[in-house]
Amino acid sequence: MVDRRQVMNFRARAQQLDRDAGTLADTAILDIGVQNTGPDGARWALALRGVDVTALSDAEVVLLWTVRGAPHLYRRADVGQVAAAVQPFSDADAGKRIYDASRPLKAAGIGNLAALDEIAARMRAIVTTPTVKGDVSGPLATVLPEPYLRFCRACDATHLYEMPFRLAAVRAGLELRLDTSPPILERITGFTKAAAPADRFDLIRAYLRLLGPTTPKHVADYLDAPVKEVKARWPDDVIEVTVDGEVRSLLAADEEALGSADGTGTRLLGPYDLFLQAKDRATLAPDAARAKELWPVLGRPGAVLVDGDVVGSWRPRKAGRRLTVAVQPWQSLSVATRKAITAQAELLAAHRAVSLAGVDLAS
Repeated sequence: MVDRRQVMNFRARAQQLDRDAGTLADTAILDIGVQNTGPDGARWALALRGVDVTALSDAEVVLLWTVRGAPHLYRRADVGQVAAAVQPFSDADAGKRIYDASRPLKAAGIGNLAALDEIAARMRAIVTTPTVKGDVSGPLATVLPEPYLRFCRACDATHLYEMPFRLAAVRAGLELRLDTSPPILERITGFTKAAAPADRFDLIRAYLRLLGPTTPKHVADYLDAPVKEVKARWPDDVIEVTVDGEVRSLLAADEEALGSADGTGTRLLGPYDLFLQAKDRATLAPDAARAKELWPVLGRPGAVLVDGDVVGSWRPRKAGRRLTVAVQPWQSLSVATRKAITAQAELLAAHRAVSLAGVDLAS
């Protein structure tokens, strides 16, 4: 029997939220990808794990549309392994990952993987120089037939379905230029996809290593893949543990780490930090009201992590060059914890290159 606190502490340590210094090379979450959504995205996630991001450059990292079509940051040296790891497991898997775009393709007798390859070939032909997303999407709509296209009311235009567009970009050997909005796509220099990913980059194993103990359904939900596809690729070197009455799996090599996990200090996690991407949300926030607060439909807050447990949420309030961090605690916080939260807020303000106006700690 494994209790919730052991799971939370194991993940915090596996994700290196307990360390003060590290490098890109030894940062574990870069093996699975660091989601770069919002101002407190990938760079803040790396900073929380002790990485100096002030001089982060395109030479060291690469931004790709990968898992769930979201932009994720990786080490540039790993891009071939990443491309192999994030591709769909099968045609059925590809159909699930591209959502409603698969329906017209199926009706037209076009396979989902074949469609992604076709889109990728067309995209690569268009993106010979750095190109704004809209200038890729427009020409695609003129060279691809109807099953690939939809009418978008918001744009009042016909263009490619969004998810196939995003998932085909890596297949085309295209990256997203950092810090561009709208996104600029460009060719990855010297790109070659690996034949198969090494264990370190295999997404099922990486999820087990960083977000275990877990189940095939949790991993499938994280990937937007069918559960049966994940089950078919479930590692053999796992052990079974019971968490809150549910049988889950853990890599056998991590059994000792799970048993010895303890506190990790205080961190202000960004809204899309990997720690909050675990699909067993009831483990992270057992109270339904707290879960609703942490994962609303729109506008997610960050989470206050104290010794491996989520003890509240936080939101940034920026006015000019000044930042206020508004914290909604879920329990009474000690003086030491309040000081630690303020110290984290100072780091966040420095990270954003603004001054800290204060920390609004609701009572």
